[in-house]
Amino acid sequence: MRKHLLPFILLAMGLALVLSACAGLTPTPAAPAATPTPEQAAPAKTIKACYVYVGPIGDLGWTHAHDVGRRYVDDRYDWLETTYVESVAESDSPRFIDRFVVEEKCNVVFTTSFGYMDDTLKAAQKYPDTFFVHVSGYKRAPNMATMMADFYQIYYLNGLMAGALTKSGKVGYVGAHPIPEVVRHINAFTIGVREVNPNATVEVRWLYSWYDPAKAREAAESLIATGVDVLAFTEDSPTVAQVAEEYTTQKGKDVYSFGHYSPMAQYGPQSMISGQLVNWGLIYEDILTKIYLGIYTTKNLENVDYWALLSGGWQLGAPSAVELGGEFGVPINPKFEPALKAVTVNEPLLGQISVYDLVFKRIEQMKDPALLFDPFEGPINDQTGTLRIKDGQRLSYLEITTIDWFVEGVIGEPK
Repeated sequence: MRKHLLPFILLAMGLALVLSACAGLTPTPAAPAATPTPEQAAPAKTIKACYVYVGPIGDLGWTHAHDVGRRYVDDRYDWLETTYVESVAESDSPRFIDRFVVEEKCNVVFTTSFGYMDDTLKAAQKYPDTFFVHVSGYKRAPNMATMMADFYQIYYLNGLMAGALTKSGKVGYVGAHPIPEVVRHINAFTIGVREVNPNATVEVRWLYSWYDPAKAREAAESLIATGVDVLAFTEDSPTVAQVAEEYTTQKGKDVYSFGHYSPMAQYGPQSMISGQLVNWGLIYEDILTKIYLGIYTTKNLENVDYWALLSGGWQLGAPSAVELGGEFGVPINPKFEPALKAVTVNEPLLGQISVYDLVFKRIEQMKDPALLFDPFEGPINDQTGTLRIKDGQRLSYLEITTIDWFVEGVIGEPK
């Protein structure tokens, strides 16, 4: 994409509040919504944005998606320079953050793993004139914002389809680390599964690694050996999808899967039902252009938290940074549409409805600014049978982003 000058409309965009995408969740305000002073509005000559990645850019998952977003903004703006470092162990992040600030003179440092959170905060305190943005965390400072394009709504949608298509009633989930992000995704997925198939279970295998294809294969095959016939995952390779495809096409056992973060349909054309996709570039663009214009400063980021869901999330009228599908523009693999249309459920407000139609109705409801539906609305029990969310209540933003318990139907420990 040819680079161009910043559209004037971004000046107006910068004056809006950052809104939570969830009605009923605690909204997180953006930087002060005041007209920039002449000094603030004078654009800097250049901005150097630097990215710390937890995995390799070729992982085809989380890190790959972030790097696609980085390249999107780098190609789009001639005042922007970017660089990155990949496969940084969470314990080693301080060394690379220091290098970016001291040696490479980065104006903005993005740290893209939950485990970088505390060290990013320490760096923000150490370098008060540098912008820091941490992905998936919740700690902030005057010069440190947070951002997340979250998939819990889409995992719920995939759960609806998994519940409809499992024949054994046993669904599997390969999880990277037991952190709130992954726990809430497993919960939302399970809520969807059991809305369609109330007796189904979701069994979890933890990898304790973001990127380990060998462990992911072992976990997927272990779950299949227990009778699981649908797999979802949060890890940064297409391994689980490849295993499902092998069983479906070569081993005489239908095993279905859902992609994760990046387009993975090519790894499961006969077995991948759908998945969750992200466009990080939209959020990176919004943050970096506001820094460029002086709307964001190293004194006003403490309340800036991008929480992007289906409804857009960070700003009125913002496009959605998350999408249902195994590839962009294809929300459901056409192969599975007839089967999803054949399974019906009785929804209290919608009546008898096919799972296929319910998926798209839920998308419509969750895209509405009023959030007409949310997966985390009670009554919801935890896996011990204890009521955690009362009838008619919803989890707050803080409760969703710090959740450390599993819902009823999950087999495994959230730690």
